[in-house]
Amino acid sequence: MSEAARQTAKETTSGKPKTFAADAFAAGSPTSGLAPLSIPRREPRAQDVQIEILFCGVCHSDLHQVRNEWKEVMPTVYPVVPGHEIVGRVTKVGSAVTKFKAGDIAAVGCMVDSDRVCPACKAGEEQYCESGLTLTYNGEDKILGGVTYGGYSTGIVVDESYVLRVPAGLDLAGTAPLLCAGITTYSPLRHWNVGKGHKVGVVGLGGLGHMGVKFAHAFGAHTVLLTTSPNKAADAKRLGAEEVVNSRNSEEMQKHAGSFDFILDTASADHDLNAYLQLLKLDGTMTLVGAPEKPAPVSAFTLIMKRRRLTGSAIGGIRETQEMLDFCGKHGITSDIELIPIQKANDAYERLLKSDVKYRFVIDMASLK
Repeated sequence: MSEAARQTAKETTSGKPKTFAADAFAAGSPTSGLAPLSIPRREPRAQDVQIEILFCGVCHSDLHQVRNEWKEVMPTVYPVVPGHEIVGRVTKVGSAVTKFKAGDIAAVGCMVDSDRVCPACKAGEEQYCESGLTLTYNGEDKILGGVTYGGYSTGIVVDESYVLRVPAGLDLAGTAPLLCAGITTYSPLRHWNVGKGHKVGVVGLGGLGHMGVKFAHAFGAHTVLLTTSPNKAADAKRLGAEEVVNSRNSEEMQKHAGSFDFILDTASADHDLNAYLQLLKLDGTMTLVGAPEKPAPVSAFTLIMKRRRLTGSAIGGIRETQEMLDFCGKHGITSDIELIPIQKANDAYERLLKSDVKYRFVIDMASLK
């Protein structure tokens, strides 16, 4: 039996691991907003890594969860501590940990465990775990009981198998959103082999979209932003887009009909998918990573006549997320952010609803101490 297994067995027979208190910001109800709260974190087991959180990104899904807007598919358990774009410094490691040591800069994304035995997990696609992954927050805490608490906190303890290395040289605050916005856009672009010689469209220039533009450009594709906001043209080109198309202008859209190899749709507002599907060439693919509230109608003939594909994609597995971070380290890619103290988190949510951020809020966790 391994040291980790022996230690885990000892802890299991003697009860739950000991805990320590961590400061956090949490919501107590859908309407309460975020406020200070002390939460329990487990003392590191043999395979665990304890991390002092330095920065945590603000994802639109944080707002949905805090306000219980996904109650039909993912009801929120209160109090909820959001945050799954975590960058921090390792402060302690368990006796069986081999990948990290105290002082290392590490990161945690949207998941902190999975069953590890299903075909998806064995293939390195833990995000599609067949028995259900453990989300970083508002997931079932199978160790302490209750639900998991996220990154709007001074610290977190995670099994080393779900902790990621941050390459040297990257801006740490700008790195935080890579753990969700980054991997959510990187994964489908990689899966569909986007690269040189491809014409790629990115729908929307928000937290996800601006990373999609950066990655598509870095992969060597001819990158086009498809947007309802023509005033974003200059920013899009700064981020790597060669062209910008006003998707509300039918003439501009028609000029690009049947010409795209791949379209990454990052829009979370309701919109007409058929208008974008018509831009795909024969065997072209459009992948959804945004999640509009209402189901969208799709014309069968739009797909049939050009053998087009409409697909979806979640985040990435641990292996691919590390690959993405390493790629960003090599190419100097981080998210464009606005750094805020945690006391401004509620204001950030309201601004997020108005798309009033370029392009991701990141919380400076020093403000919580």
